[in-house]
Amino acid sequence: MNRNLKILSGVVAAVVLPASAVPAQAAYHADSDTGVQALDYIEDQHRAERENRLTAEQQQLLKDAADMQKHLRHPLDATKPSPVAFEGDDLTYDERDGSFIAKGKVNILQMDAHRFQGELVTGNMKTQDVQIPDKAHVLQMTPGQMRVTLDGYKANYNYGKKTGSMEDAKGKVDAHYITAKRFEFYPDHIVAYNGTETKCGAIKPDYHLSADKITIYPNQKTVMEHVKFWIRGMVLFSRARYEIDTRPGVDHSSNYPRVGYNSDDKMYLKWHLTSPVKKNVDAHANILITGADGWRSNYDLTWTNAHMKSGVTYGYFEDGDEKWIKKEPSLFWNYGKHIGDSHFTYSLDTEYGRWYGNGVHSNHGYYGFGLGYDPIKFHRYTLYLGTGYNITRESYNDSRVAGMSFDAVLTKDFNARWAAYTGYHYSKQNQENSLFDYDTDDYSKKLESGFSYRTDEHNRLVMGTRYDLDHDKWKNIDYYWYHDLHCSEIIVRYKSLQNTWGIRWQFTPW
Repeated sequence: MNRNLKILSGVVAAVVLPASAVPAQAAYHADSDTGVQALDYIEDQHRAERENRLTAEQQQLLKDAADMQKHLRHPLDATKPSPVAFEGDDLTYDERDGSFIAKGKVNILQMDAHRFQGELVTGNMKTQDVQIPDKAHVLQMTPGQMRVTLDGYKANYNYGKKTGSMEDAKGKVDAHYITAKRFEFYPDHIVAYNGTETKCGAIKPDYHLSADKITIYPNQKTVMEHVKFWIRGMVLFSRARYEIDTRPGVDHSSNYPRVGYNSDDKMYLKWHLTSPVKKNVDAHANILITGADGWRSNYDLTWTNAHMKSGVTYGYFEDGDEKWIKKEPSLFWNYGKHIGDSHFTYSLDTEYGRWYGNGVHSNHGYYGFGLGYDPIKFHRYTLYLGTGYNITRESYNDSRVAGMSFDAVLTKDFNARWAAYTGYHYSKQNQENSLFDYDTDDYSKKLESGFSYRTDEHNRLVMGTRYDLDHDKWKNIDYYWYHDLHCSEIIVRYKSLQNTWGIRWQFTPW
C-alpha cells in the first residue's frame, strides 16, 4: 500500500496510523500510485447516501408518524408502547376482551414508525398483539433501529414488547437484501432462519451468503451460523460461524474475489479471507494469483485490543507501482489514539523481520512515530494532515535511514457528480537511500492532484497525476473508467506516460 492511501486510511479512522494498523479503507479503490484513493473515499460516501436514500413508501411512513404525533401524546415512559392507529374497510372491536378483527385494506400504524399491512388482521388491544395470518407487509423506520421492508406470511407482533415473527419473507434490512424461512423481531436485534443476505438487488443475485441462522444487531455486527459463500450457483467456501462488523467507519470490503488484468501481473485474482481464531485474534489470508508470477499471497495472525495491534505476517507484498517484497516472516506492533480530548492523534509503529527483494535478504527493522489531526471540514472541503519521524535499519548493508515525513491532502466534494483532490507528500526515505524499492519513490517530494466526474448513474471518469518536485517532471498521468454493473463494477486504468492498461472486475462492496 502506498503512503497516500496510508495517510487517508488513517485519518478516515480518526487516527493517523501506518497501513498495517488501519482496517478502514475505501470499499472501491483504484490500486493507484497517484492518490486518487481520496476520490474513492468521497465516492463511497456518495454510494452510502444513495443506499440510504428513502423510498417514497418510507417517506410516507415518516410523514404519517409525524402527523400522528401532532394528535396523540407519546408516552413519557420509553418502556411503554407507542400509540397505534388502525385503518381498514371493515373493523370490529370487542370492548369486553379487547379483541379486534380488521378486513380489507388494513393499515396499522405505530407512532414509532412501524407499519403493518394485510387483507385480514386480528389482534387484541389489551395484550397489544397483532396477527396477519395470510400475506403481510411490514415497514420499520423507528429511529435508532434498522430500516426494514419485508413481505411475507403469518406475521405476529406485540407492539408493546416490540417482539414478533414472520414466515417465508423477503425484503430489505438497511442496505442488504435478505430472505428467510422465518424472521424473529426483538427490540435490539433481528434473527433470520434459513436465510440469505446480499447487497446485490437482482432477482437472481450474482452473489450472496446463505446461513442457517443470521442475527443482525443494528450498527454493531451481523453473526451468521453455518454460512456458505455463493457466486451464481457455486459455493465458494463455507464456515461454521462468520461475524461481520457493521459499526460505522469500519471496513466492510467484500469477501468475494476480485479478478483483473494489468500489463505487469497479466491476469490476476485477489481474495481477502479472515478467520477468527479466538477473542481479539484473527487469521488473514490475502490471496493473490498472477499470470506473470503465479502465487503471490500473504498471511498474518493478528491480535487487536483497543488501540493496539500486533502480529506476525508472511508472504509477498505489492505496492502501487507493482514493486514486490517478501517477508519471511515479519513481526509488527502499533498503537495509536487521540491525545486526550483533543483533535490531535499520535501513533507508534514498529516492524522487524526477514525481508527479501531486489535479489537480497536482509533483517529489516522499522520504527516510527506519527502525529496527525482529525479531518478538517469546511464548505465541502476536507483537509487531512499528518507528519511523523521514522527510522529504517537493514542488516544486509548495515544502513540506517532516519528522517521526517509530511502529508497534506485537500479534497473538494463539489456535488454528486464532481470531486477533486490535491496533495503534497514528503518523505526522507527514498529509493536512493533505501535497500528495497518497495513502497518508496526515487524522489522525496511529490505533488498529486486529480478529479472525478460521474457522467451518469453507472459511469464515473477519473484522472490522477503525480509530479516529482525534486526533478521537476511528471511521473504519472493516469485515467480511470468506473462502470457499475449493478451488482459488480469494472475499473479500467490507463497509465498514459507508461502506455500500459489494466482492468479489474469486482463485486459490489459487502
